[in-house]
Amino acid sequence: MTTHATPAAATSHAAHITDQFTRQAEIFARSRALHCKAALDLLVDAARPAPADVSLDVACGPGSVALAFAERVAHASGLDATEAMLDQARKAAAKAAIANVSWHRGDAYALPFAATSFDIVSCRFTMHHLEQPARAFAEMVRVCRPGGRVVLCDAMASDDEAKAAAFNAMERHRDPSTVQFRTLGYLRGMFPAAGLPPPDESFFAVPFTLEEMVTRSFPVGDDREQLRATLAAAIDGDALGMDARRDGDAVRFAYQSVVLVAVKG
Repeated sequence: MTTHATPAAATSHAAHITDQFTRQAEIFARSRALHCKAALDLLVDAARPAPADVSLDVACGPGSVALAFAERVAHASGLDATEAMLDQARKAAAKAAIANVSWHRGDAYALPFAATSFDIVSCRFTMHHLEQPARAFAEMVRVCRPGGRVVLCDAMASDDEAKAAAFNAMERHRDPSTVQFRTLGYLRGMFPAAGLPPPDESFFAVPFTLEEMVTRSFPVGDDREQLRATLAAAIDGDALGMDARRDGDAVRFAYQSVVLVAVKG
């Protein structure tokens, strides 16, 4: 059954996103795990950029993906709904002295660009925050040119329903702007549903220690102790599907992630 958010619910969720990403902006921008060169190169290489291309990164956050594209295309754009994230992106561009990039504040559900404007349209670690991911994905396809590449990257929930449910419950406590992490099958299926061919796939993991996850989070009610306890309890049987394990005094987890790319016909 398909359901649609009421205007009040949509407004409430948008407020959660603004609150979380305003609070997270500086911490998020400094995360080596999220913005390491290897992970960025994996995504950019998958898009097969050419020097004359123009690219758009939707929900660009602190701008690391757009800046990575800017080094290999004629012009890169980044769009985000949160001004604090765009401030971090501008600072990063200035620090790196990258000039062929522009930043836009806007809505992933209604991109402020004409159809077929970009050779590459990407979106990274965002779909799990969206109540209507297919609607945002359709906008990405709309603004991509024929022959252009649509790039989707996100962390995945386990195919094990119990682990997926536990993972999403933890994430909604850890970050109230989370709607749902989807399975690989769901993310893969978004492409043919939007009229694209089956995507090429590349996999990687984003590692964190338990204490890193707790420190960088703004959970419901600022209840970090519940978050810490949930993560610690997940070690036995890898209950969250995050490859949980002890490593000396540390507890390590990893977000299992995928880059999906298809060429628009």
